[in-house]
Amino acid sequence: MASTAQPVAPGITATKTPHRSTGPSGTTPPQAPAREARRIPRFVWALPPVAVLALVFLYPLALVVQQSFSPDEGGTSIAPYGDVFASESFRTALTTTVWLAVGSTVGCLVLGFVLAMVIAFVPFPGGRAVAKFIDVFLSFPSFLITLALLFIYGNVGLANGVWTDLTGASKGPFDFLTTPWGVLLAEITYFTPFVMRPLLAAFSQLDSAQLEVASSLGARPARIVRQVILPEALPALAAGGSLVLVMCLNEFGIVLFTGAKGVTTLPMLVYSKAILESDYPAACVVAVVNIAISVGLYSLYRMVSRRVGA
Repeated sequence: MASTAQPVAPGITATKTPHRSTGPSGTTPPQAPAREARRIPRFVWALPPVAVLALVFLYPLALVVQQSFSPDEGGTSIAPYGDVFASESFRTALTTTVWLAVGSTVGCLVLGFVLAMVIAFVPFPGGRAVAKFIDVFLSFPSFLITLALLFIYGNVGLANGVWTDLTGASKGPFDFLTTPWGVLLAEITYFTPFVMRPLLAAFSQLDSAQLEVASSLGARPARIVRQVILPEALPALAAGGSLVLVMCLNEFGIVLFTGAKGVTTLPMLVYSKAILESDYPAACVVAVVNIAISVGLYSLYRMVSRRVGA
């Protein structure tokens, strides 16, 4: 039989293509690896961050809890808790902390809602710059705002200086910064942008056509705010208010820098017991109580955020 080999062009060497076996369907089966790679369990990747967290945070926290059960006489006892809970200073600090936190939160919600509506719905020159400044304001330390208020309303501040220059009086009338009302004003001033930020984000997603339709139907501004704007703002108000409540509960710098000696909150009581009195078991007891309240409120904040979808 005659050969049917195809001719090869000069200068080109004919190569033989290796034969590849195919499966029953005509496809080439995948080649099995020589050795199956070992997979690292997922929990191994979680060990380094958990170890760092335990060393940096959980271990010091455990020492605080342990110290709260270690009276000066030695041993382990709940006596420090009984002594602290029975003291008038602790009850006063707890009451002051709660009412300052609640009052500041309410003030931040009201003021933040009004200012956010003005920025979002009232056109004015520099509106965008003001909205951007809110983001920058969030990075300011709390003592800086308190220091600015002292320059304005302090005993030798700008307001008292103008008053004495105009009236010739020996001192000005503004001396409220060293009272609980001064602390309340400083906390509202500092924490209001933490409410405004989520509100501005919520207002940016509000369809302006709803406002135009409500206005064209004869609705007054108060009714538009109550029936159109407020329902859209409730999730942001709930999330922002919960966050401000937690932060006000743990605020230390504002109370310290206002110089309000008659205002003692739980963080200030921890500082007083540990630094001024060297009563470390009592300081740790107050710290544990403060931590428990903060964790409870933060859990409430997370639950509210999930419920309202903020």
